[in-house]
Amino acid sequence: MPALPRIRAARWTDKRAVATLIADALHTEPLGAWLVPDEHQRRRILADIVEIWVEHALFFGEVHVMDDLSATAVSFHRYRPIPPPTAYRQRLTAATGPDTEAFDILEAYLHSNRLTTPHHHLAFLAVSPAHRRTGRGDALLAHHRQQVDLVGLPSKVEVTPAHQRLYLRHGYHPQSEVILPGGIRLLPLVRPTRP
Repeated sequence: MPALPRIRAARWTDKRAVATLIADALHTEPLGAWLVPDEHQRRRILADIVEIWVEHALFFGEVHVMDDLSATAVSFHRYRPIPPPTAYRQRLTAATGPDTEAFDILEAYLHSNRLTTPHHHLAFLAVSPAHRRTGRGDALLAHHRQQVDLVGLPSKVEVTPAHQRLYLRHGYHPQSEVILPGGIRLLPLVRPTRP
């Protein structure tokens, strides 16, 4: 197996490429289809929304990428409350039009189910469809795990059940599954603090 590209911190100029990568990964997922039912607009709308969060993570978290921009991990430092993204409501509406309901439901769920103690929130871990099953997700998750262990904090992620095996291999423990409207199943997982 060829060596994987190195992992590095994303730069401000990478934010659109990172958002597009995540949108490409979400495009065919049930969660992506629920958030944006219009298949023809889905990729663009998802990229526009995700870019808001990538930008926010560059200020209040970490964004790591494979050097060839084939995979990314976006996380937030939840050591204390952080403000919402700048002009989030206006930017959300500009990207989606008036139909923000699914995004609002997802955001309300994430907000109400946040850990109350300091932690890292792994918001996105995405591998481009062309590079799946090449070890990139494992490598990025291991890198994230090392970063979190350096500061001695737990890590939380929400995934669809189809993706839970990767996180279980890396020491995450499943919490109670949540079913969003449209039958979308989300599984919160928490990786406890490591000594």
